[in-house]
Amino acid sequence: MSENLPGGALTLADGLTLSRMGYGAMQLAGPGVFGPPLDRDGALAVLREAVDRGIRHIDTSDFYGPVVVNELIREALHPYPEDLHLVTKVGARRGADASWIPALEPDELKAQIRDNLKHLGLDVLDVVNLRVGVAEGTGDAPLSEQFGALAELRQEGLIRHLGLSNVTPDQLTEAQAIAPVVTVQNLYNLANRQDDALVDRCAAENIAFAAFFPLGGFTPLQSDTLNEVAARLDASPQQVALAWLLQRSPTTVLIPGTSSVAHLRDNMAAVDLKLPAKVIEELDAIGG
Repeated sequence: MSENLPGGALTLADGLTLSRMGYGAMQLAGPGVFGPPLDRDGALAVLREAVDRGIRHIDTSDFYGPVVVNELIREALHPYPEDLHLVTKVGARRGADASWIPALEPDELKAQIRDNLKHLGLDVLDVVNLRVGVAEGTGDAPLSEQFGALAELRQEGLIRHLGLSNVTPDQLTEAQAIAPVVTVQNLYNLANRQDDALVDRCAAENIAFAAFFPLGGFTPLQSDTLNEVAARLDASPQQVALAWLLQRSPTTVLIPGTSSVAHLRDNMAAVDLKLPAKVIEELDAIGG
């Protein structure tokens, strides 16, 4: 089974196996990741298409919507395939004005875990990422207490694996002293390469590095070099950018998001695009 996962299989600690090409569900919510989708049937269709095409790694959170995206996932896919891994995250809540508000106190984190379980219709969460870096602040509790709260729930059997999002290398080290870390989810793409060293560290330690905004997110990647390379390869710039990430490190996993079945299929075509060494040199220079 795992050998046929899109982009190949990545096996981490305790037998956790992810498809390297995953799917980020954030865009299934309404504008600004808030409220219901503009096309509910379309959102459900994208989720089902992703699983039908072999994706076994879906990134989500109860603060997408809020709640909306998790409920869509449950409606579309429950009862879930045994090998489907839902990777959620905690550490924020949404204001009535769609603002992102830190929610990092231990009691808040534990409440968010129970909310994710409820809305996804699960008894245990496969992977939970602690979202540390938020624009408004990181909360009053230190990382040791925040991550420690999740480690307690792991001991209780409500979480199988733990990860981190928006973190520094020092924060990864601090968390590893508390409990095993199987994933790091940070902003990283062809043009945003600040985490190069962290990508390499994750590969050395067999930690999945989930590159969020792999295509630039709210500011899509713009590069003449990328466009020229894509034209030579008869591929789209987006496919080339995703293929570069897959070849960047053996433990890089992708979670591109979309609310379109056609766009999902285009993204998935990147797993079959093999970039020659000379092309990779050209693309590497974009982030230099």
